[in-house]
Amino acid sequence: MSALAGVRVLDLTRFLAGPFCTAILADLGAEVIKVEAPRAGDEGRYGYPTADGVPIAFLALNRNKKGITLDLRHPEGRALVRRFLPHVDVLAENFAGGTLARWGLAPEELVRQHPRLIVASMSGFGQTGPWAERPSYDIVAQAAGGFMSLTGFPESPPTRGGGSLGDYLQGLFGAIGVLAALAARARTGRGQAVDVSAQDAVFSILDGWPTIHAVTGKVPARVGNRHLATAPYDCFRARDGWVVIAVATNRIFRRLAEAIGRPELGSDPRFRGAAGRLERSAEINELVGAWVAERAVEEVMDALGPARANVPCSPVYGIAELLRHPQLLARDMVVRLPHAKLGEVAVPGVAVKLSDSPGAVRRLGPELGEHNHEIYAGLLGLGSEELMHLRAAEVI
Repeated sequence: MSALAGVRVLDLTRFLAGPFCTAILADLGAEVIKVEAPRAGDEGRYGYPTADGVPIAFLALNRNKKGITLDLRHPEGRALVRRFLPHVDVLAENFAGGTLARWGLAPEELVRQHPRLIVASMSGFGQTGPWAERPSYDIVAQAAGGFMSLTGFPESPPTRGGGSLGDYLQGLFGAIGVLAALAARARTGRGQAVDVSAQDAVFSILDGWPTIHAVTGKVPARVGNRHLATAPYDCFRARDGWVVIAVATNRIFRRLAEAIGRPELGSDPRFRGAAGRLERSAEINELVGAWVAERAVEEVMDALGPARANVPCSPVYGIAELLRHPQLLARDMVVRLPHAKLGEVAVPGVAVKLSDSPGAVRRLGPELGEHNHEIYAGLLGLGSEELMHLRAAEVI
């Protein structure tokens, strides 16, 4: 049995951060009921490349979920949300801060009315503070949280981390918050409101710089792929691709020096210790880069791999290579699921491996309103006349 079996989530989230949070919960066994607007659905169905008209990114992000339609802007739609609350453990949403409260669904009020309910809110700037009601997207979170000030090369503008990092980071913290609230409820019997700000989430991963600056006044420089505390630690071009090499200790540096045919560097006092190597990082990088440039990626990996120098390193893999990577395949991180039109679709597997109650990826995201009858008639007990009225009024 999966870890979250028996946990039911009403998922009002859309697009990216919130759906990623609820996907994690669904992967771990929760029953997630995804709510979408009746006509257009989740914005995540659009804007990404499709395959034969199928929104494949949406299907992957909303895997394992059931799907219903419900217009939250309609008073009857919000009334239906309230009818769900006795039947669910978690309500998840990622509207701009204060939106639920303006709809008469303030998280604290819902928790007061339903003492075991957990309401998880993920917004750009949280539910409190002077910026609470500001809208946000990934690049806004990365800028407002400080990550862009660290990212990029010295001569470049501040740079967004790729892959909507801020959105996924917020979703991850959202899942952590829900799991913590479920653990607390198991002990106390009470639910609570969970408030996760994208700005807070990004600010929390600034590599210790808020603390360093507060104490020393120092600020981080943008150093591209290098590291501010050690060298060599960078991305190097080989004959047929790119590799990264990371050295953090004297012992590893000595092994690297041997591997590149310069063993004397390992005992050179100029390069002894991280501070010395960092001070001469340009010189070290040039030596390592010249050695890498003469070789193919596979040759570099062979020389630096565990059987020989055992230096932390990796090729810079592209997506196509990752889908057939033996390590990811061995850990069931590439799951291929059937699709009526496309045959099959590959999605990421469950990143958290639990020994006794593992999660699983069982199905792709739902078609728009796919589970309306099952949920409205089966879970809420709505009769055919009420369902007809709700459809006619475009509430569902």
